[in-house]
Amino acid sequence: MNKAQLVEAIADKLGGRQQAADAVDAVLDAIVRAVVAGDRVSVTGFGSFEKVDRPARYARNPQTGERVRVKKTSVPRFRAGQGFKDLVSGSKKLPKGGEVAVKKAPKGSLSGGKTTTKAAAKKATAKKTAAKKATAKKATTATKATAAKKTTAKKTTAKKATTATKAAAKKATTAKKATAAKKATAKKTAPAKKATATKAPARKTTARKTTAKKTAAKKK
Repeated sequence: MNKAQLVEAIADKLGGRQQAADAVDAVLDAIVRAVVAGDRVSVTGFGSFEKVDRPARYARNPQTGERVRVKKTSVPRFRAGQGFKDLVSGSKKLPKGGEVAVKKAPKGSLSGGKTTTKAAAKKATAKKTAAKKATAKKATTATKATAAKKTTAKKTTAKKATTATKAAAKKATTAKKATAAKKATAKKTAPAKKATATKAPARKTTARKTTAKKTAAKKK
């Protein structure tokens, strides 16, 4: 069955050949556009159309047997529904008369506008919530990092201040020790000078005695 025969088969149900052709074209166009966009078109009881990505691979030329590199590509794929499979395999019989072989959509499922809108609204809300959570996490992380930097800076400043205080204390202690050593040295030096000063007159007395002896000898 080709497209023209398909149109003829449904023309009576749709009120004419032109209406049937328009309906077939509209259905096929909608399926193709959805699959190209990456969406999955599923018809209950019939099957689903979807886009499948094939990775790059090696294949063989059937004529020459040569190994050929095949680039990455995307292909459409149709998967038959369970009802379709059962009818083809013969486990279920086709309905007679004007009954539809494919199960009819349940009530309310074709009104889809409101349902789709609600689903889209839910998805949008979920995305916004996820974005807000991510932003909050980033802000919390940044705050923690800033607090950690401040704490580290405070600790470093405190260590430097403690080190400076210790160095100043060491210098003061060293200066005190040096001053005490100078005073002790000065005390030890002072008595020695006094002793030297008192010994000098003794030498003069000896000299006088020697002169007196010489004078007495001359007189004799």
